Amino acid sequence: FFRRAISWDDYRAAIDLIPPPHVDAPEPEYNIAPGSFAPILRRAPEGEYAPRHAIQIAPAYWGFVPVWWKQPLSEKKFSTFNARAADIATSNTFSGAFRQGRCLVPASGFYAWAGGDPFAFALRSGAWFCFAGLWSRAMIDGSEFDTFAIVTTEANLAVAGVSSSMPVILRPQHYTRWLDTTDRDPFALLRPIPADDMRGWMANPAVGNVRNQGEALLGE
Repeated sequence: FFRRAISWDDYRAAIDLIPPPHVDAPEPEYNIAPGSFAPILRRAPEGEYAPRHAIQIAPAYWGFVPVWWKQPLSEKKFSTFNARAADIATSNTFSGAFRQGRCLVPASGFYAWAGGDPFAFALRSGAWFCFAGLWSRAMIDGSEFDTFAIVTTEANLAVAGVSSSMPVILRPQHYTRWLDTTDRDPFALLRPIPADDMRGWMANPAVGNVRNQGEALLGE
């Protein structure tokens, strides 16, 4: 996925975020791939810069590791980049985070591939948004390790010609509700956003190499 520049003021206009002191907002990134780090928004656990349960921003690894995983990361053979909305309440991997570890993943759009060709998708308005996410803190090789997955749902008509699924894009008015883990029935939030609200286009094929970065990858 990709994330254009989002200022602290932009974040605070959408959600009651407490930014870290004396730190600039995350820089734009145009090729965020599984296995890389990206900022997430979450209710702060104990011992963070923000008071417990306040909304904070934190880096996390894209590739969910459940809290019960104790082996080295190299031994994890199952894919956990995405979490299907239909399964998150019952999955052995994701149900714990669904109950206690929901997060938001700031983004400006995402990529999908068809026949080896990359396509980019974004909101027609050009606004940034958040994916619904799940996060976990596992103990890997003796160190705490924060990871996340993006929740996916069935593709809308804008995406269906390229992929059968898409990330869950939340409306700003639903950000706080998704983070409220006392709400055990948030599934109405996890439906695909209307196709008319989105646009898609062919991206630069160079986005297929994670080492490539820069706005030119969007191919606009």
